[in-house]
Amino acid sequence: MKLNWKKFSVATIAGALLLTGAAMAFSQDPQGPPRGGGFHGGPGPRDGLGPLARDLNLTDDQKAQIKKITDSFRESDKALHDQLRTVHESEPDPMSGTFDEAAVRAAAEARAKTQIELEVSHAKMMSQIAAVLTADQKAQLAAKRQQFERQGPPPPPPDRP
Repeated sequence: MKLNWKKFSVATIAGALLLTGAAMAFSQDPQGPPRGGGFHGGPGPRDGLGPLARDLNLTDDQKAQIKKITDSFRESDKALHDQLRTVHESEPDPMSGTFDEAAVRAAAEARAKTQIELEVSHAKMMSQIAAVLTADQKAQLAAKRQQFERQGPPPPPPDRP
């Protein structure tokens, strides 16, 4: 198949213009691009609670309690995230030409141990948040969770010619 350089060039320029336009749009917003607000950094209100606050009709007191919990865990987990970053930065490069299995294995084990601590911390945080919810809100949350589990992962994007 012969590559049509003219079409390729036009497509490349169009893509660059789209990216430039998106960057300009974000630069017009004085607060910058939208930040994630959910527990996993997904889109949501800037109060750090994501769709949880809206979907469960949380009271202002519940929102304040949950925000205090999430802020506390964010601060306490900072050291664990720093550990993960340090391990990642110190990992040997397998593409360097020499392979040190012991070093790769040690880095993987260190990463796994830190990840376990983060998952335990997250479960503890969610348990504390659940304690703030009413029985009705917990039932709503369980129903939403089942709905997401039934839906499964989103379908892959369609193949483009």
